[in-house]
Amino acid sequence: MSHHFKEEPHNAITDSGIARVIPCKELDVGDPLKWLSLGLRDLFRAPVLTFFFGVIFAAIPWFITYLVALTGWHLVIMPAIVCFMLIGPFLAAGLYDVSWELEKGHKPSLMHALKAIKRNAVNEWGFGIMLMVLMIFWLRVASMIHALYPSYLDPNNLDELMPFLVVGTAIGALFTVIVFFLSAFTQPILMERKVDLGTAVMTSLNAVWLNKVPMFIWGAIIFTSVLIGFATGFVGFIVLMPLIGFATWHAYIDTIETKRERKYE
Repeated sequence: MSHHFKEEPHNAITDSGIARVIPCKELDVGDPLKWLSLGLRDLFRAPVLTFFFGVIFAAIPWFITYLVALTGWHLVIMPAIVCFMLIGPFLAAGLYDVSWELEKGHKPSLMHALKAIKRNAVNEWGFGIMLMVLMIFWLRVASMIHALYPSYLDPNNLDELMPFLVVGTAIGALFTVIVFFLSAFTQPILMERKVDLGTAVMTSLNAVWLNKVPMFIWGAIIFTSVLIGFATGFVGFIVLMPLIGFATWHAYIDTIETKRERKYE
């Protein structure tokens, strides 16, 4: 299905004057499934690199959970899931590079993928720091919710735990939505274009805002993948995280406009 080019829409994001906003295309509801199928194709074309990055993605949440088991603080699990979703876009740079190389008809390599982060280094690291600040802020909020939890309540009694679970989940969900808006396309924009962090973030914000329904579906697919990964004891992440990473690159290519047609050697 062909995408429709939108007239340059005016909204609070494009008129803010904070940074330049790169125009986006109007997406179709079925596009997220198309991105997944393209991601799956990349996964089969680069199985070794997929496995390499997949193992890293599986090792990080395993390590978080191992720390939880050491400290015995089970209420850290929800913040840990959100932390993982915050760090995810930053770590995915290598995966985007694999898809980009395949698109150009090149053979992707680990060395090339690891260098990807240096392509727009200052802004890439700025993005990483932004995610880290958000993650630390979320952990502070989570620890405040935990501090408000009275010690005399039985942690095994769901009725007594429910108000804290509801509050924690609601704040976590809101936080995750904000981060999704800010980071949906930021990393691939920074990788492919020599733009500043403000432009990349505002462009991502604008693209998600103007394509709420397809992007909600895409966000739900990512969130479901994270849940499946946790439910399978992180083994699922070995395949699911690279798949989401590859698909995100295709989502970016589909969504954010270029002034000239891309010409790959």
